Amino acid sequence: MTPKERAVAALNLQTPDMVPTFELEFQLAEEMFGRPLFGAQFSEENQRKMSRKEKDRAIYEEAEYTAEVYSKLEYSIIPAHGYELNDPNDLALYHRCLREIVGDTVMLGSHGDGTFAIPDGNEMYEFAYRMADDPEGLKAEAQKRADAAIEHNKWLQENGIDCLLLCSDYCYNNGPFLSPQNFGEFIQPYLYQIIDAARKDGLYTIKHTDGNIMPILDQLVECNPHALHSLDPMAGVDIKKVKELVGDKVCLCGNVHCAALQTGTEQDVTDSAEYCLTYGKPGGGYIFCTSNVPFKGMDPKRYQLVLDIWKRMRMY
Repeated sequence: MTPKERAVAALNLQTPDMVPTFELEFQLAEEMFGRPLFGAQFSEENQRKMSRKEKDRAIYEEAEYTAEVYSKLEYSIIPAHGYELNDPNDLALYHRCLREIVGDTVMLGSHGDGTFAIPDGNEMYEFAYRMADDPEGLKAEAQKRADAAIEHNKWLQENGIDCLLLCSDYCYNNGPFLSPQNFGEFIQPYLYQIIDAARKDGLYTIKHTDGNIMPILDQLVECNPHALHSLDPMAGVDIKKVKELVGDKVCLCGNVHCAALQTGTEQDVTDSAEYCLTYGKPGGGYIFCTSNVPFKGMDPKRYQLVLDIWKRMRMY
């Protein structure tokens, strides 16, 4: 099977020839492959100095390097965010170049959420007051954000993206920032709309949130995403339990302990990765990855250890 075929099988709750892998982002390209993705040449200043021809060439070369990095990692989904490309035309070119290079062998993913996420400390009280004092106004804003996300996701699909990574965080380690009742009022209906529209446009959807999702797990599944990510073990989310509860309804992604990758022992990392594959893999519907991302500052040997365990245990 091609990497994309493996992802499609897993996202459709089927069993591929091997467990696919990917990450929401990959921040260790320089440490593992010699230079970062979208390095200094894509600073705002450098981009302003480029002629149109120079920028087109730089974008194509970056797409080539992106494809090379993710091919070596054997990802089934390339996180093609292109954060540094502020001009939508440049981002569209990057996506088209990537698609030209990889063909239809790998999925291309990009952010596509528009729902409310955990407010920062300066906005939390305001959000709470609005729920109490102006619930209809807050819902109107939620609808506006959902409509904008749906429109943006159509644009992504038209420019080569086939998988949405829906990255609004809802949960702390001890549970969601809203009660399940309020989540069902101010977030869940709008998440459903975004996912439903994406499905109708032929896009796959992976819903990401860190933290303890268990109090709202049923509501997330009812939104009908193809997959849930990250199944955060630092918040006590156990992939074995989640697989038992909803593994027949939604593909599961993640659960490798990111804190262990940074501060734990090699045995901690090994135990976490092996646990995920042992309980996520059976029956298909599982994509192997960390519970967040391989982040800058992480020892690349730790992430390589995770990949080595995946290669040892990935075959069905």
